[in-house]
Amino acid sequence: MIDALFQQLEGAYAGNTLLNYKTDFRSYEQWCNSQGIAPLPAHADTLVAYIEYLSTINKSATVRRKLHSLGSLLKLLGLEDTTKAPAVVIALKRANRTLGRAQDQATALTRDRLEILKAVCDASPAGLRNKVLLQMGYETMRRRSEICQFTFEDLDVLANGKPVLRLRRSKTDQDGQGKMIPISDYLVKLLDEWSVLLQEQGLAAQGAILRRVHRNGAIGQSGLFGGSISPLLKQLQAKTDLKHIAPFSGHSFRVGAALDLLNRGVPMEVIMLRGGWRSQTTALSYLRSWVDDEVGVYEE
Repeated sequence: MIDALFQQLEGAYAGNTLLNYKTDFRSYEQWCNSQGIAPLPAHADTLVAYIEYLSTINKSATVRRKLHSLGSLLKLLGLEDTTKAPAVVIALKRANRTLGRAQDQATALTRDRLEILKAVCDASPAGLRNKVLLQMGYETMRRRSEICQFTFEDLDVLANGKPVLRLRRSKTDQDGQGKMIPISDYLVKLLDEWSVLLQEQGLAAQGAILRRVHRNGAIGQSGLFGGSISPLLKQLQAKTDLKHIAPFSGHSFRVGAALDLLNRGVPMEVIMLRGGWRSQTTALSYLRSWVDDEVGVYEE
């Protein structure tokens, strides 16, 4: 039953979402098998015991995500969503109180820190690629997978002459309606330099903007993937005097840029639109640990 459902879901959900569904269900299935319990239908008392088990090895956010995945799958299977049963809700609340709902906050990559990282990017192909990554990540405020999906074809100019990057799909836009994201002339200049370098190496300035760069300086054909963003940021951070702060990650762009906008007095509604947040609660969760920071804002 579940395997047939996963086949039906192919193409209907984002790859990461479907991967999480599969991973979370397999985890639940393996636990059920170890307890001699049938995974489906999922009885409330089974889920209560599962929550108690998860609470011994996971953080609160992970427990909530796994239960949310199971609930979604139960509904898609046409089964009763027992994750909403009173006993299960109480067990989840108990787990939240025991574990605490606080999550590790991404280290804010604010404008001043952005400039420090850009300063250690040399004139090599990797250095220019990294500079493009830093500037594009900060200005677009996108998730790491979304940063990697930008292509040269997404660069456009509006009727008023302002440059934009077209975001064709995002976590909050699974149907691909798209969104125009304004960018600076400085980023356009970096993209022009990057495209010239590609052409000098015999590559067309088409397809993925962010590419792998080999140790010999040769630029690859294929684009970077989301999982490569955090290691690149950590490598750059290690070359600066920012080694004393927590490592940057793929979410650092969003936190830093949002914080800069907030300190500049930009309304929360505008920040939510720029960062692609649907709810103010989610946006504020990114900023709650940083609201007292003294930072600047990116201006040309």
